[in-house]
Amino acid sequence: MIKIGMMIGDRYEILEKIGTGGMSDVYKAKCHKLNRFVAIKVLKQEFSENANFVSKFRTEAQAAAGLMHPNIVNVYDVGEENGIYYFVMEIVEGITLKKYIEKKARLSVKEAISIAIQVSMGIEAAHNNHIIHRDIKPQNIMISKEGKVKVTDFGIAKAATSNTITSNVMGSVHYTSPEQARGGYSDEKSDIYSLGITLFEMLTGRVPFNGETTVAIAIKHIQEEMPSPREYVPEIPVSVEQIVFKCCQKSPDRRYQSVAELIDDLKQSLLNPDEDFVKMTEPDRRASTRMITEREMERIKRVSAAKDDMEESMRLKRRYTDDGGEEEEEYDEDYDPRMEKITTVLAIVAAVIVGCIVIVLVGRALGLFHLKGNSGEEDSQIEEETEQVEMIGVTGMAVKTAQDRLEKLGLKTEVKYVENAAYPQNQVISASVEEGIMVEPGTVITLTVSAGEEGVSVPKATGVTYEEAKNTLEKAGFVVNRSESSSSTVENNFVISQNPESGTKAPKGSAVTIVVSTGAEDSKIRVPDLMGKEEDEVLAMLIETGLQLGTVGQMNSEDYPEGQVCYQSYSVGSFVDPGTAIDIKISMGGRAATYSYSGNITGPTAAEDPEYRDGTKVKVKIVTEDGTTLLDTETASFPVAVNYTGIKSATGKITFHYTLVTEPSVGADGTETPGGSTEKTIERTIEFTKEG
Repeated sequence: MIKIGMMIGDRYEILEKIGTGGMSDVYKAKCHKLNRFVAIKVLKQEFSENANFVSKFRTEAQAAAGLMHPNIVNVYDVGEENGIYYFVMEIVEGITLKKYIEKKARLSVKEAISIAIQVSMGIEAAHNNHIIHRDIKPQNIMISKEGKVKVTDFGIAKAATSNTITSNVMGSVHYTSPEQARGGYSDEKSDIYSLGITLFEMLTGRVPFNGETTVAIAIKHIQEEMPSPREYVPEIPVSVEQIVFKCCQKSPDRRYQSVAELIDDLKQSLLNPDEDFVKMTEPDRRASTRMITEREMERIKRVSAAKDDMEESMRLKRRYTDDGGEEEEEYDEDYDPRMEKITTVLAIVAAVIVGCIVIVLVGRALGLFHLKGNSGEEDSQIEEETEQVEMIGVTGMAVKTAQDRLEKLGLKTEVKYVENAAYPQNQVISASVEEGIMVEPGTVITLTVSAGEEGVSVPKATGVTYEEAKNTLEKAGFVVNRSESSSSTVENNFVISQNPESGTKAPKGSAVTIVVSTGAEDSKIRVPDLMGKEEDEVLAMLIETGLQLGTVGQMNSEDYPEGQVCYQSYSVGSFVDPGTAIDIKISMGGRAATYSYSGNITGPTAAEDPEYRDGTKVKVKIVTEDGTTLLDTETASFPVAVNYTGIKSATGKITFHYTLVTEPSVGADGTETPGGSTEKTIERTIEFTKEG
């Protein structure tokens, strides 16, 4: 039985459970031999004595173990220990494509094609090794934090011989090919069909065929025409539409004959999206859509019933966690056709309302509509939802005070200095907007400020690098404030503008704001607002904008509820290079979180100390990250059972300290080696489980 903290294969330390499936559990573990984190899929105890389940589990491991590719979740090791069957695989920190689509509603054409290419390359590697996946779907495609796409879960994969293979097992019914739905043959072109359905879902946010039962959906795959993705998203290019159609032909002979052909067309669609270059195989009688025979209908029902029975008996709830576990297997998703009709009607009504509002707004702007009340009052006004703010009086304030107060109202400021003997230096003389006037948030207020009787002339700081401008201004006695903006005409790191402008006079020691170019906007990426978002939503936003998710930490926050981002390492709106990693911290709520730790502590492993022997007296100490000692004991018997709650740190260390004694010995040549003792200390990092 698997327990947290135990070692498997003398090298894998079980850290936590991260997923569960019908016949297996997935754990996060640390490989002490190679010092890396891995995922370990373990056959559930109740199935380990069943020869059929063990055989199926081994088949899955063997199918995946022979594949090493950047777009496949790689398998590192396979083993069996004391009746525990397991295999070790790469851990992917990220989200499934299914969740990614749900977060974004649908993907852009460019992003969908990019993901499809990476998935295709992974499938091609499997096909080149004579492995057919047979369950391609968004739930089995992972997107890592770095934006890498990986195919996972070869649970029903089969080794393909020179001929096609036959099996009564089909993949998820929403993505299954017609030949799989019939319970007949399936080959590499079945994976191509499923990939086509997945591409359709990426582009439109929905699957092409749905129904109330698995049988109903399977029948649609066999005899209903494939809808065009352009029916739902008209801006999809014709080449992409044709790629989907060719992937999802009813007859395998009319589809792409290899994944390599599909990859070529996908790449071509990125370069020439509006060209109709996809070559469709001419239909013939054998390839045409045909009605299902009674015999085929019985076979479909048997396959679907067997599938449903297996799901029910095994309570299949497959889910990969955000750290790379299994995603929920949804053959009959929560779909209600009546609800879809209602949603469609509501969407149409909403579109009509929005259209009416737009017409009224445009008409008002052009003076076409003159709406009057019953009393003959002036034209009614359509007010924007944005609330205006009232300008405050700033005359006589210190310029820094005035700027702070205006910024708190959501207004921006610019400063213009003039020599003036009536106002002290750095005092506001006037503002471009009078007190009491209502203005929009973001309005720029120009403050005219006294430079005193003898102001200092502001030198020119534009057209030079930031370093040169800063040096010039500081030598003249000014403080430099830097802001950034993209520019297609001003080179990166050169100054676009300055405030106050050159030639004007300002008090010595006052601030001059310079705007520094970050280069053309398309060469930089604006950092999105991640605050208040959940981690998986943040990952989706960063991948979409071309950035990466950096380290993810935790901290207490009174401002953001638990589970939401309360810190990001780059400010919102700043410009960074593509691929920049943005670190975030997740709120643990207003009060400190507590953790627990229970399990069995094993003694030093062979990887940690090859010289350690069972029976050696060892001083075992557990200390949390904040310095709290949980355990301080000496024992010669392992494992040591522990159970702690209310821990205030997320991590800690186990320290083993012991003395190795060697006896005197005489060599073959009569040389005597004296005995002695060696002090040994081994440290092992542990992670605690968050409570409640």
